[in-house]
Amino acid sequence: MYKTLAALSISSALALSGASFAVDYSDDIRKNDYKWFTLNLMQSINNRIPFGFQDDTYFEMEFGGRSGWLDLYGYLDVFDVLNSSNSDRNKPEGSNDFADNFFFKFAPRASLDALTGKDLSFGPVQELYISTVTNVGDNALFEHYIGIGSDVEVPWFGKMGLNTYARYVRENFGADNESEWDGYMISTNWFKPWYTLSSGDFITYQGYLDYKFGASKISDDVNRTTTAVEWFNGIYYHTPQWAFGYGAKYYHNMALFKDGGFAGDTTGWGHYFSINYKF
Repeated sequence: MYKTLAALSISSALALSGASFAVDYSDDIRKNDYKWFTLNLMQSINNRIPFGFQDDTYFEMEFGGRSGWLDLYGYLDVFDVLNSSNSDRNKPEGSNDFADNFFFKFAPRASLDALTGKDLSFGPVQELYISTVTNVGDNALFEHYIGIGSDVEVPWFGKMGLNTYARYVRENFGADNESEWDGYMISTNWFKPWYTLSSGDFITYQGYLDYKFGASKISDDVNRTTTAVEWFNGIYYHTPQWAFGYGAKYYHNMALFKDGGFAGDTTGWGHYFSINYKF
């Protein structure tokens, strides 16, 4: 999840121009405001989502932007959008099985630089944030993350997000750690334009890495783990209004479910193909 980062945002525009600077909001808190929105049609193949939901065609609304001190990213996935019998999320007629119909991620960050009016940059760190993430499935998943975030300047990649969170579990498929603080996550994301055509279209390497660890309150559950990894690597072709992409994603114990346990295959490589329409 958190798959595409498909829109051409301020961060990618800066990367295209080669700009690199600390952010100073002492004169105008809104000088870096922007917004973007895309509609994405996604196809997953061998996706290592727990309980066998590997292959599916789904619809995604993805959005983000900046308004003063608030930096925002989010998306809503609606699964099995074609109601296809070939989808692993399709419910056979008469079946009593149930699965999530949607997944929602909402990730606002509050800029400490903007709120204080001070330049808090140091070394490669351009800006500091109070970072949050909320993940919601309509069946039995509801979790919150809160911590410290940053934008950092990295050679070749340019500006990348880097965030460290503590995890609060509200719902977790009936696990013993519900209504508990349990575990942490370190996440990073990037959007690197690496080739621009004479037409102005460009190709990007974009993706993210999430590392979850320290989820110890259900460590005695033979079907759960204390660590998990999601690493997405996407190559996208961007025009002013469209993007077409392929992503290879590595999972290790996806969603903290042990590979080969009752949740099935949760470790290995999955694949994504997408068509994105930009507003």
